[in-house]
Amino acid sequence: MTQFLKVEDLTMRFGGLVAVDALNFSVDHGTIHGLIGPNGAGKTTTFNMISGFYKPTSGKVLLHEEDISGLKMHEVARRGVVRTFQHSTLFAELTVMENVLIGTHMPFRPNIFAAIVGWDREDREGAEGRAREALKFFGLSDLATERAGDLSHGHQRALGMAICFASHPDLMLLDEPFTGMNPEETRQMMDLMRRLREAGTTILLVEHDMQAIMGLCDRITCMSFGKFLAEGGPKEIRNHPAVIEAYLGGARHVA
Repeated sequence: MTQFLKVEDLTMRFGGLVAVDALNFSVDHGTIHGLIGPNGAGKTTTFNMISGFYKPTSGKVLLHEEDISGLKMHEVARRGVVRTFQHSTLFAELTVMENVLIGTHMPFRPNIFAAIVGWDREDREGAEGRAREALKFFGLSDLATERAGDLSHGHQRALGMAICFASHPDLMLLDEPFTGMNPEETRQMMDLMRRLREAGTTILLVEHDMQAIMGLCDRITCMSFGKFLAEGGPKEIRNHPAVIEAYLGGARHVA
């Protein structure tokens, strides 16, 4: 496995508040990597800097050794890094298929002139094929004509991932994908993430569901108060004294 995402001394300040403080960690290609920590640890802010939503105050985000710090979100996405958010960002009035087609705009960029003169047929067919592939992968094919707003919570979460998957990502940043899910939906989502990893997509995951984190992740980085706290495999993190202290004030286990 080759290391392809590296965060070096990443720092984000909002006025006098240091939300992320000289953070360092790296993610290996083809893995599921967890980013955990108590509320306010700086996890989502870190995601925002990696994805281009925020420009870091200082430090670097390296993708395949290219410095992508401060690039705009669409520029980061074109390099294969896409993300989901804590709350659904679906187009509720559009169908499931129409939502996924939106995700194909990176590999199949629309061209107004080509559309007017009818030269974009091949791209349209390619986009539709990729959208169908994404729907099949996430078990949504039978719901293609349904309104996105009418889907169950679990299916809406899966649709959000399908939209990302349709853009052919190298790295998916998933921000609390298990929020609000029942146990069966959680199990299905975990299975989908394992399939994504098997298909070659790397996942960086922020999540508070420790059972999901421990059952999914190859490696876990823990933050506290914006700083790096600990890193290791699930077993190491579960029993790491500093992690236990940060979460539970000295209780016996994280999960």
